[in-house]
Amino acid sequence: MFPQNSIGLVQPQYFTFAEDEPFQLESGASLSPVTLVYETYGRLNADKSNAILVVHALSGSGHAAGYHAEDDDKPGWWDDCIGPGKAFDTDQFFVISSSVIGSCYGSTGPMSVDPATGKPYALRFPVVTIGDMVNAQIKLLDHLGIEKMLCVTGGSMGGMQALEWAAHIPDRVVSVIPVATTARHSPMLISFSEVGRQAIYADPYWNGGDYYDQPHKPDAGLAVARMVGHITYLSEESMHQKFGRRLKGRERFGYEFQTEFEVESYLKYNGNNFTRRFDANSYLYVTKALDYFDLVEQHGTLVSAFEHSTQVKFLVISFTSDWLYPSYHSKELVSALTAAGADVTYLDIESSWGHDAFLLEVDTMTNLLGSFLDRLVREEGIVAPEPPIG
Repeated sequence: MFPQNSIGLVQPQYFTFAEDEPFQLESGASLSPVTLVYETYGRLNADKSNAILVVHALSGSGHAAGYHAEDDDKPGWWDDCIGPGKAFDTDQFFVISSSVIGSCYGSTGPMSVDPATGKPYALRFPVVTIGDMVNAQIKLLDHLGIEKMLCVTGGSMGGMQALEWAAHIPDRVVSVIPVATTARHSPMLISFSEVGRQAIYADPYWNGGDYYDQPHKPDAGLAVARMVGHITYLSEESMHQKFGRRLKGRERFGYEFQTEFEVESYLKYNGNNFTRRFDANSYLYVTKALDYFDLVEQHGTLVSAFEHSTQVKFLVISFTSDWLYPSYHSKELVSALTAAGADVTYLDIESSWGHDAFLLEVDTMTNLLGSFLDRLVREEGIVAPEPPIG
């Protein structure tokens, strides 16, 4: 039995395009064909004006809400916010979520078969950018017959995609909600990405990316990459509260090089668990897309990036303990949006959860998102979809 207000069972859907004309990437390379895996929740209204695109973070997928099977013990990654009566109320909105290109959850990426060779692309897959991810999403929305999104939202890498929408295709979106994100990676963030990539390169089973037909995968390198990344998702306060200096399964130091502290055990568990659901090559591609994202370099200034976005409504959210994308990133964004004449609301939320707060501060996020969307419904005159028949 599913929890109350769950949307219940959902089915992944597949959209393939660029079969006749290749999909052009920002690097100058191209792909043909391209498949996106996506899910939808709720129903479109008569004029298709109630669509919300939810975009995922680095290790996320298009499975944002609901369950894939009756015996699933874990729902989609933003299930707390998507469903009947939740922040993204599926009685009122049509919510779309797709896996980005370059990742490993069914959309075209390095694990996909290259039609030219009949083998997985591996590192022969072209490097993709946040802009490429968004351009693929536009193809999906064209396929669904949706001309303009009511809202595009996401946290972390999802927030970058939301900003890409606002900066480069503002005529196709009414509002964006970038959460715990940045308009460009700092040198420190690029450094963390590179440490994770180097861990994968150093794994003896990586084999230059050609490991898909091998008995062993570069799991050790990917696990270390995840451990490094996971540290940045937490905060010092949350680590003190959750682990402190407690030992795991023992009362005193063993004076040996074994896992002794609870925090060590936690990181090891998360690293190993990550290898069961993610692909090492995809980690390389997605972190590169994060590092390449830079609205300032593309436009000269951050203000210029949004000079055509004055009709877009923004809700920018950051968290006080987020040291991966500290609040100053969002404050710089808000200053630029204000200078560009955009309609922007900014909230810096007090939280001890670090970067992961956008997934954990459920009540706060529900109230904030719900209030903003209620405003959009009033101002845009959004009519709820007809109830299902039967």
